[in-house]
Amino acid sequence: MLQVTPLTPILGARITGLDIASGVDGPMMTALRDALDLFSVLVFPDQRLDDAAQIAFSEGFGPLERTRPGAPGAGSPVIILSNIGPAGEIAPPTDKQLLNNKANRFWHHDSSFKPVPAHASLLSAREIPSAGGDTEFASMRGAFAALDTAERASLRGRVAIHDFGWSRARVDAALVSEAERHQHPPVRQALVLEENPYGPALYLGAHARGIEGMDEAQSRLLIDRLMAHATQRAFTYSHKWRPHDLVMWDNRAVLHRATPFATTTERRHMVRTCVAGTAPTLAIAA
Repeated sequence: MLQVTPLTPILGARITGLDIASGVDGPMMTALRDALDLFSVLVFPDQRLDDAAQIAFSEGFGPLERTRPGAPGAGSPVIILSNIGPAGEIAPPTDKQLLNNKANRFWHHDSSFKPVPAHASLLSAREIPSAGGDTEFASMRGAFAALDTAERASLRGRVAIHDFGWSRARVDAALVSEAERHQHPPVRQALVLEENPYGPALYLGAHARGIEGMDEAQSRLLIDRLMAHATQRAFTYSHKWRPHDLVMWDNRAVLHRATPFATTTERRHMVRTCVAGTAPTLAIAA
């Protein structure tokens, strides 16, 4: 029997009573979709999944994104988030995947740099370090609701520019190629998403370079202030991974980030799938 246990007063739920690898029926999938809308982050403990089982479960929520060129797993529905090299060795600090992992330590929404960004992400723990490497989540619905009425009104209808090349270059100039910049030019995203039945959400993150109608300095002041507000402890949940955890989150409702671990001595191997969005954010903004 499906059991849903809230993790914090504002976001997150632990889901037990199902074996994902054995398949999930229609009524249970409907219940899980409803739970994702309500809780934004779902934790499925002790799910021993291979890539095929993770893909099959993820597809129950909709068509999947294909991993972008230049990332491990490119062209497939999975992206490999790992510090383990092809021969099973721990990769050196200069490895591009480790630089990508460093970028993942900034608060972000997956795929917000795409014209139609991801709806949901699912991340499974195949191998985890003895300490660190947690994943933190911040409720952008909770953050928006906590703003005063006048500021909520002033933010609705605004457009943010999300820029993959800009955000990656802030981490390391070697992290983004000219081909990747060309493939992912800056895109316009709604600053406030209105699609969730449980309330509007801010939509910002590391890829948000600026806000239309504001100069660069004004944009950064507003973005940085809203990000600091949204990532207060009151709006966050930190997931401490255990082997075989699967965690799913709504990219349209939460930010997330990875926390550091000893990347040169500890192994971490995670596999992510992303459920594609169905429309541009501006098409569903107020």
